[in-house]
Amino acid sequence: MIKAAYIHIPFCEHICHYCDFNKVFLKNQPVGEYLDSLDIEMDLALKEVPASRLDSIFVGGGTPTALNEKQLEKLCGIIKRQLPYDSFTEYTFEANPGDLSEEKLQILHDAGVNRLSFGVQTFNDELLKRIGRSHRARDVFQSIEAAKKVGFDNISIDLIYSLPGQTLQDFKDTLETSFTLDIAHYSGYSLIIEPKTVFYNLIRKGKLPTPGEDVEAEMYELLMEEMDKHGFAQYEISNFAKPGYESRHNITYWDNKWYYGFGAGAHGYVKGLRRSNHGPLKKYMEPIENGQLPILEEHKVPLEEQMEEEMFLGLRKTEGVSISRFKERFGKDPLELFEVQIKQHTEKELIVAGEEHIKLTRRGRFLGNEVFQSFIG
Repeated sequence: MIKAAYIHIPFCEHICHYCDFNKVFLKNQPVGEYLDSLDIEMDLALKEVPASRLDSIFVGGGTPTALNEKQLEKLCGIIKRQLPYDSFTEYTFEANPGDLSEEKLQILHDAGVNRLSFGVQTFNDELLKRIGRSHRARDVFQSIEAAKKVGFDNISIDLIYSLPGQTLQDFKDTLETSFTLDIAHYSGYSLIIEPKTVFYNLIRKGKLPTPGEDVEAEMYELLMEEMDKHGFAQYEISNFAKPGYESRHNITYWDNKWYYGFGAGAHGYVKGLRRSNHGPLKKYMEPIENGQLPILEEHKVPLEEQMEEEMFLGLRKTEGVSISRFKERFGKDPLELFEVQIKQHTEKELIVAGEEHIKLTRRGRFLGNEVFQSFIG
């Protein structure tokens, strides 16, 4: 049963220096035609694999809120017509601080969107400039205040640490400022330098001063301590929430469940098939015009790989991998199946295996990638 859908809107008014997601500059792009293609793709996909009521819908990008009011209204209309959801569905839009007029917020709210995720990254305006963000700290306060006024009470922000030139004190200041917002959810990520980004080119030329691994670890420690101190429970390596405000959509990924992926460059996991769509707009739209799904790659996940995924995705969660759920799903005991890896990481005090769950220790959260990698055959 598929209970989640991701929808990709690849348009941005500005490209950030660290971003490697599938995106294009908004200006002069065929936004209307893209939305028409998205409508047809959803129709084709749902005829192939029908959906019951969805638990979560996540509209990401790019920057979905970069669309103008008319385009946003059209997108929301397509989602409402194509996807079965109700007031109990977690329905999230990613947003850029400063993009959301009161009219746009009202359009989203009227369409049933009940969660907003803002890409804040830092409250240091100099750092925001350095990483290529178009907003400034004041825009965050204005956007969140405007969202609350319209009726949004489930708001999340993304923060990034280990930014070029960022100090531990900078990050501490950002955290202190963020706690004045009175919101329900935070995501905190260390900067990863990806190929084909501005930062990747700079670091190759030795022109990107990053804080280094030791300071990065101190920042992560600070993040966990401050979130705990302010009443936000860490439910996944990078995510913190007030009780009841955990992201249902992201939990779908970490629970290794199926989900639809719609839009250019989107990924989905449907009936045991991992799929990715064509990324360039023209390549995405062409097959749809001929009544075909815009699939670039399709991979049927064999049982062994499913079990590996269950481990390394589940270990991201603070509660870890449920042993009983693993047995029920695969008919095997993970403690026996991955005995070597579990013993190795238990001895290093990176994971702990109890009667009900296998999970990362606090120390293990700092070396998560090393642990996850060991479960991949």
